[in-house]
Amino acid sequence: MTEIDEQGRPEPPLAAAELATLLGFLEFQRATFRWKTDGLDAAGLNVSVAASTMTLGGLLKHLSFVEDYWFSVRLFDRRPHPPWDSPEADDPEWEWHSAADDPPELLRQQWRETVERSRARVTEAMSGDGLDMVTIRPRSNGESSSLRWILVHMIEEYARHNGHADFIREQIDGQTGE
Repeated sequence: MTEIDEQGRPEPPLAAAELATLLGFLEFQRATFRWKTDGLDAAGLNVSVAASTMTLGGLLKHLSFVEDYWFSVRLFDRRPHPPWDSPEADDPEWEWHSAADDPPELLRQQWRETVERSRARVTEAMSGDGLDMVTIRPRSNGESSSLRWILVHMIEEYARHNGHADFIREQIDGQTGE
């Protein structure tokens, strides 16, 4: 049985198989990010701290992009989902600066839907080569990443950005927490 903490986050398993452990930590990081971005309006999602231009809205859109890129585009060589298939998305900074124009509900929905697609892609990969499945679309140097590597990368991607989200959220309304 999964234990849920006071912020609604599923605690990662203490002793489980590799896949359950990896997914447990990824889901915990995703839930931490959701907690840090919940309940904010457009003004809150557009706050930046100090000299940085990073916002929680930009993080929502960026992490939606990263989820789609790794679990759909790279892992299965599928076309990017909207809005990542638009010409504007070719700009490597587009998700960061365009988020300010998106309503909070759209940013959150986009992120939730992308996370759901990513979960489905992991299930799909596990029905084949599992954690050893390598990306169908290799890196520019010809090397491929395993699903295992992608899951670890996503955990660190969320963990790094959750640190950013902590600082930004504290600036907005004083909310702190791990």
